[in-house]
Amino acid sequence: MKTTTFLLLAILVGGVPILTAAEKKSTPPEKLVWKAGVATVLLTPQTNIWMAGYASRNKPADGKTTELYGKALALEDDRGARLVMVTLDLIGVPRTLRKNLERRCGAAYQLPPEGILLNASHTHSGPEFRVGRGPSDDGEFKPTKDSEIYGQQLEEKLFKLIGDALNSLEPAKLGYTHARAGFAMNRRLPTPTGYANSPNPDGPVDHDVPVLRVTGTDGKLRAVLFGYACHNTSLSLYQWNADYAGYAQEYVQAEHPGTVAMFMMGAGGDQNPYPRRTLDWCQQHGRALANGVETALTVAPRNISGPLKAAYAEVDLDYAPLPSREEFQKRLASKDRYEAGHAKRILARLDAGEKIPTTYPCPVQVIRLGEDLVLVAIGGETCVDYSLRLKKELASQSAVWVAGYSNDVMGYIPSRRVRLEGGYEAETAMRFSSTHPGPWAPTLEEKIIGKVHELDKRLR
Repeated sequence: MKTTTFLLLAILVGGVPILTAAEKKSTPPEKLVWKAGVATVLLTPQTNIWMAGYASRNKPADGKTTELYGKALALEDDRGARLVMVTLDLIGVPRTLRKNLERRCGAAYQLPPEGILLNASHTHSGPEFRVGRGPSDDGEFKPTKDSEIYGQQLEEKLFKLIGDALNSLEPAKLGYTHARAGFAMNRRLPTPTGYANSPNPDGPVDHDVPVLRVTGTDGKLRAVLFGYACHNTSLSLYQWNADYAGYAQEYVQAEHPGTVAMFMMGAGGDQNPYPRRTLDWCQQHGRALANGVETALTVAPRNISGPLKAAYAEVDLDYAPLPSREEFQKRLASKDRYEAGHAKRILARLDAGEKIPTTYPCPVQVIRLGEDLVLVAIGGETCVDYSLRLKKELASQSAVWVAGYSNDVMGYIPSRRVRLEGGYEAETAMRFSSTHPGPWAPTLEEKIIGKVHELDKRLR
């Protein structure tokens, strides 16, 4: 398909590029300040293990419709500062995986903690590999042997992937543009009985498609990193599938042979792709996103200069006050099997003499590429309000890119508004976790936003 056709299709789906004043101010650097390296690894399970994403599944996978990949983009500025961004066609990033890679990459590659960013697309058609999670009929997740083995192999693959990207560093140019794609819709529909998980055309969305392009000294496109804020839940098959984000990467790579396309999940915790549930719609959403990327690639980019600066920290998020033991005992009789299962696990922890935690550490990462682009990466299934707010509060001379699902996907991260409204992302989703005793306190948004500003100020 020719670029002109892509442009026409992109316009039809709302993919017209919109440049801010900061992006229009594009001064080419006097010299190449970057080296870049890319690497790819296959992550598709070789056996049909249990799948992640939907608690209602009652059997392992039975095949595949696409492959699953891990991809890494390594950057180095002319001072030697380095960063590796890893994107995964997987449900999430466990905290243990992040910490193990942080330790190993620090020792083997001299990468500091802030020099690693792990982001998961959150496809619901990938493998379950997180420790303490597995098939169940009441939300009590237990690991299976095959899943444990996959998780161990995953760490080894990603450790090597990061090294491969660093070993392929070559002089490069970086450019930033963005466009739009319109298939994401807010999924929190207000009803007389509360917020339902249904399409809400009046809810907040972020249709931005940020695009970072990497070109070699020969002018050829080497890598494209792009994002979107929407759940990868087009499908609920029993087959491995990278969902719309996987198809978008395939389409971009087909249009640009030899280029590695990478998807970075945005703040899409309360966003779903609509329509959904069929392979055809999934592929169409992938095409719409790829059209947005192609649209961004048709305009002159904002050239990205150095230096590269990054900061990483964890902010302790408070849980809401824990219900009494009596309340948990009452929940054992709940007709909701997931609520009863959660109560059972909490009571077991109390009976074992365990002290139930009152906080959980949420990772926050800020990356600045000169004065041209600031990338904020937040852990958990971050809701869209974080992206919309940070783009307003951080915007100055820099373009702003907000990613969720980064470095530790431990559960939903609602905004204060969503937390007070209630519903799935605010409260009931926490029942599926063996870690969390209950929902967050409403203070979480200000704590996360405050930490972002603190780290960003440190980098200026």
